Amino acid sequence: MAVRIGGQAVMEGVMMKNMDRYAVSVRKPDGKIETKVRKCVSFAEKHPVFKLPVLRGVVNFVESMVIGISTLNYSAGFFEEEEETQPGKIDQMLDKISSGKGESIMMAFVLIISLAISIGLFMVLPYLASELLGQWIRNEYIILLVEGLIRIGIFLGYIVLISRMEDIKRVFMYHGAEHKTINCLEAGEDLTPENIKKHSRLHKRCGTSFIFIVMIISMVFFFFIRVDTIWLRVLLRLLLLPVVAGVSYEFIRLAGNSDNPLVQIFSKPGLCLQRLTTKEPDESMIEVAVASVEGVFDWREYLEKERKCHE
Repeated sequence: MAVRIGGQAVMEGVMMKNMDRYAVSVRKPDGKIETKVRKCVSFAEKHPVFKLPVLRGVVNFVESMVIGISTLNYSAGFFEEEEETQPGKIDQMLDKISSGKGESIMMAFVLIISLAISIGLFMVLPYLASELLGQWIRNEYIILLVEGLIRIGIFLGYIVLISRMEDIKRVFMYHGAEHKTINCLEAGEDLTPENIKKHSRLHKRCGTSFIFIVMIISMVFFFFIRVDTIWLRVLLRLLLLPVVAGVSYEFIRLAGNSDNPLVQIFSKPGLCLQRLTTKEPDESMIEVAVASVEGVFDWREYLEKERKCHE
């Protein structure tokens, strides 16, 4: 039985997801680890058509963003200033208007804003920049390539810039702890700090690799957009994004289960990029990652069964 646990780093913690449950473990300011476990039923479980290839990728992308933002907010709550213990006026007003659903509304608002900024920064801006260069470059293939290179350049610049922030450096260390723990589990080894430390902090199913693959595959899809109006080209790019995300998900899924040399070659750029978004964790961070795994998965029972099967 293959392990299908995925995760995400949060502020001073790690979120791990397994099947229909996820757990987020946070190292609180007092040094203790607190773990919250929640059940999450995928939209695809209620509507089986969304289990089909590509469609399942779109659903997974949206659900991952929702859970990601929720767990980030949860972890950040442990480090808010003490004087902010009372809800703000905006929060109180939202709760009153929405019958106690103010937090859900705020979550939806944050999700929409995050998507809008990401699409504007990494999709629309590179296209408009390449259009400006089109005044001097007449070859549409070169313009498309330049658009893709600008998109990758903006993304790399963004990663390098935020990696200089002290809080982000620690998030990247927890990101490394998450990957090393999953790699250790997938290797069939006990989740002890000694075992986890020796494993790689890179993983083929990482979200960083997914974003990079999205950028590459988008270049292929956008090549087939053949309209003259700028606003219509932008609109078609936006409409194609769910398809691009779905196809990219299928590649990441394949990469996580395949040792095919060609798949390995295409996975290399994403793995190299993870050297920027992951850092070597300390033992206390590894302990948090293990606590998060234990919130959703009995790894001892799993490894015992695996060993008995191979005896």
